[in-house]
Formats: sequence, structure tokens, C-alpha cells
Amino acid sequence: MELKINDKNKTFDCQSITIQQLIDVELPTKQNGIAIAVNEMVVPKNQWEHYFLSPTDTILIITATQGG
Repeated sequence: MELKINDKNKTFDCQSITIQQLIDVELPTKQNGIAIAVNEMVVPKNQWEHYFLSPTDTILIITATQGG
């Protein structure tokens, strides 16, 4: 499956993937401070385990950073 993530095409060796599975692969050490938008619509974190992505989806992953 090919997905567009943060304006870059990425290929995954599977037919289907949930948002949570995507996060586990893309950001394995960071599980907090993340926001996900699929096709310009924010998906609440409580839906990530059940939200299956499609090859035509455009995904935006935003991570919070600390600074001063």
C-alpha cells in the first residue's frame, strides 16, 4: 500500500493499515503529543485503532515539540 504522509509517498508491505499501526511504524518511541489529519480532517486519538487508511488518503502527522 502506498500512502502520502506529510507530502512524501511511502510504501508499506500490507493491504490495509490503521492509523495506530502507522504511528507504531513511523514514530515507535513517541506516542504522546501527536495529531493526525486524514484528508484535511483531524482524527481523534480514540479512533486511531479502528480507522483504516486507504491508498488515496493524504495523511498529515504533527508532533508537539518543546522549546523556549
